[in-house]
Amino acid sequence: MPLFLYHCLDLFFMIFHSALVLFNLFGWLWKKTRLANLITLGLTGASWSLLGIFYGPGYCPLTDWHFRILEYLGVYNLPNSYMKYMIQRLFHVDLPAPLVDRATLIAFLIALGLSLYFNLRKKRN
Repeated sequence: MPLFLYHCLDLFFMIFHSALVLFNLFGWLWKKTRLANLITLGLTGASWSLLGIFYGPGYCPLTDWHFRILEYLGVYNLPNSYMKYMIQRLFHVDLPAPLVDRATLIAFLIALGLSLYFNLRKKRN
């Protein structure tokens, strides 16, 4: 595959994965996207936990695929966390991995709780 396509895939994953993270965090805000948000949060949680049994805690196939592309492009020493990588790449800030991991988990759990609340409240009314 031409090198140009790997750069395109890198850009695609940066945009798509970042958009998915934002949707996971804030998709519960709009009535029309609440069910889809709950589904993507469920898939994310399942990936982190169930696939994590086989590939390591917090495993995400999107991260795995994107990091393989980056390694092909000559980017090495990537962090274990996609959120840490995104923060480094977008904001040029090197935060401690445990801090990023904790913040990611807390934000995920808050978003999941809000998504569950609004999705279940909708069904009761």
